[in-house]
This record gives sequence, structure tokens and C-alpha cells, in this order.
Amino acid sequence: TYTGSPGIGIDMHETHQAAVIFGLDPMWYAGVLFVLTYALIVAEKLIRAVVAVSAASLMVVGGVLTQEAAVQGFDFKTIGLLSGMMVIVGITRKSGVFQYLAIWSAKKVKADPWGILVMLILVTAVLSALLDNVTTVLLIAPVTLLITEVLKINAYPYLFAEIFASNIGGTATLIGDPPNIMIGSAVGLSFNDFIIHLAPIAIVLLLLFLLPVYFIWGRSLEASPERRQTVMNFREADAITDRRLLIQSLFVITLVITGFIMAQSLKAEPATIALFGAALLLILDNLPKTIDEQSENVHSSFTQVEWTTIFFFIGLFIVVYGVETTGILELVAEHVLNLTGGDRDVTAVAILWVSAVASAIVDNIPFVATMIPLIESMAPEFGGSEQLMPLWWSLALGACLGGNGSLIGASANLIVAGYAERSGQPIRFLPFMLMAFPLMLVSIAISTVYVYWRFF
Repeated sequence: TYTGSPGIGIDMHETHQAAVIFGLDPMWYAGVLFVLTYALIVAEKLIRAVVAVSAASLMVVGGVLTQEAAVQGFDFKTIGLLSGMMVIVGITRKSGVFQYLAIWSAKKVKADPWGILVMLILVTAVLSALLDNVTTVLLIAPVTLLITEVLKINAYPYLFAEIFASNIGGTATLIGDPPNIMIGSAVGLSFNDFIIHLAPIAIVLLLLFLLPVYFIWGRSLEASPERRQTVMNFREADAITDRRLLIQSLFVITLVITGFIMAQSLKAEPATIALFGAALLLILDNLPKTIDEQSENVHSSFTQVEWTTIFFFIGLFIVVYGVETTGILELVAEHVLNLTGGDRDVTAVAILWVSAVASAIVDNIPFVATMIPLIESMAPEFGGSEQLMPLWWSLALGACLGGNGSLIGASANLIVAGYAERSGQPIRFLPFMLMAFPLMLVSIAISTVYVYWRFF
């Protein structure tokens, strides 16, 4: 019988938890608070950020977490990366380059709405694999909203498809999605290992994803001939309003992307690289201006940050961390692994499905962090660490693809939702999940076949 990794949780739980209010059981308090938080997010009666920050406060006030532990709870790697890239994208937008890309991409497919959708799906997936899915949607979402605004068509199908494409593309490589980075670091897997083992199924899933997108939206996507002709008459060059800023922005973006690719060699986190890029671009953008102009310009740049999304992340990280420190996630993981009866094949499939469902409900980062030591402790039972490889690939597939199951399943989803809300076209939690969750399950079913075929 699998008993879990000794020492996980007990010391951590005692260290981070204060006395829970009214003497309540920490596990029950955190569990009920998490369920209520999720219910309020689904109900959409309050802004998600308000719900998350309020719940995070109750985790501390209720005594599940100390204030120090709460600060440790939110992942600065994610917050720093998002904040830095949002500043870079916000400043870059002023140059007109996104309008340029929108016009160029639309004209390449004769301003056909379905053609534009396919192009955006493919570009999003490829960039998510080469960069990471969060950075990609920060770049692609503004372009998408500009194209759909000009053509006067609904942006929802495009944003929905880009969420899926970003998570599928991010599955393919070591740097594409945070769970892959965590697994690769823990197991010592290389960039090429992920390409060899996960890129094939990611490509298959991406191509198959085009089918439901076409049948759900593709046949009904239409733009008037007048609007399409308007787009075809645009001159891309006219969209660039500040060539100096364009050159500066492209230089910084190139520097940041190079930093992401060389992050391991540089021994620098993506968050550090993004914030350095943001600081550098702020300097370049403000050097020729007076102090008064700089003050106004910097204020404008910081307003481009999706602060609602940032604070939602901070609150959600603290809430999930509170749940994690009580041992709830660990108990669920151990229970599922115990049910497999020591069968490696069954265990791999169980990890795939549980990771997918769990990652749709809670952020996949804390779940993967919990699963890594549990899987490592199973090496003796299965005959050594080499025999665990199918389990690692199952965990990566489940965690990354499971992020498509709901709006809070992955960081990229919330970034897209933030842009949509700002543009006046909010993505509602429940309608999104009702369509996304079944499609996510289909991708996991296909992945199950792949895992059996490839590894067993």
C-alpha cells in the first residue's frame, strides 16, 4: 500500500498555521472557505479579484495561515512575470505595432474570419511552446481584440480558442507551462526530452481541436464584405505611430525572449528577466522627456497593468496555499494513488486524469508541487526512478491540459479574461466551463491512448 512521502506536510503545516479561530479544525475551515470562494467565483455576483482577496484575508484572520506564511503563499515568479510583461506590452502598444500585426495577419487570409481564427490558433500554440503561454497571450490577446473590433465580429470564439491553444502549445516544451518547468527541474529532464515525449501529442491535440472550433463557430463566423474590404484597404505601415518607441520595444522584447531561452544558463528566473525588461523599457521611453512628462508617462504605463487580474492571482495563491498547508491536496493525491494498488500503468492513468480535473479546479502549480514528492517516493515500489518516467509525463499532460477546464485552471486563461473584461466583452466563468471542461476531458481521453501507446 502506498503511504506517501514521509515528512511531507506535518512540519510545514505546524510552522505555517496559527491557531484557527474558535478552535475549528484547520482542514475544515480551509476546505469550506475554498468551496465558498469557488462558488462565488462561479456565481459571478462579485468581481473575481474581490472574492479572492477577501477569501485570502479570511485565511489569515481565521488563523489557517500566519501573515508571514500568506506572503510566502503567493507565487512571485508568476506575479513578477505577469507584471513585467504587462508593462512591456502596455508601452509597446503605444508604438502601433499591434495594429500593424492585426492588419498584416488579417490581410494574409483576405480578412476571412475563419482564416484569421486558424492563424491565431497556430501562432498562439507555436509561441506558447517557444516562449511560455502567459507571455504569448499577453502579446496575442490585444491583436485579437483589434482584429475583431475592425471586422465587427464577436471576439469570444477567438479568445476561447487562444486559451486552449496556449495551454496545448505550452504542454509541448520544458518552458511552455510552469508545471513542466517544475517537473523538469525536479526530475532533471531537458528541453529535448519534452519535445520528444510531449510535442507529438500536443501537435495532434492542436489539429484535432480545430474540428470542434469549426463546427461550433467556424461555419457561422462572418464579416460583411464592406468590413473585409476596409481591412484589405488598410496600409500596415500607417499603423506605426512612433518608430523610435517601436525600435526600443522590439529591442527590449528580443532581449527578454533571449533571456527566457537562456534562463537556465543565466541562472535567472523569468520574473526577474521580465521585470528587468520592463525597467529598461521604462528608462528608454522616458529619457528624452521632462520630469513632468515622465510622471504622466509612467503613470500611463502602469495603468496598462491588469491590476484586477494581478490581485486575483495574489488572493487565489494565498487561498490555495492555505488549503495546501492543511494537507487536503496531499490527502486527495495519496488516496487516489492508493486506489491504484501498486499497478504502474493504472497509476499513470490515474495521475493523468486526477491532475487534469484538479488543475481545472485549483491552480495547477500547487497541485504539481504536491504530486512531485509523492511520485518520487514511489520509485522503490516500481523498481527505480527510471520506471517513474510514464508517471512524470502523465503528470505534465494532466496538469497542462487540465488548465483548459476552467477560467482559473491556468494563468494564461485569466490573462485573456482580463483583456476581454477591459474591452467590454467579459468571459463568464460558468458558460466558459460548460464548453471548455468537456473539450478538456476529450483531450485527456486522447492523451490516455497516447500514454498507453507510447509508454506501455
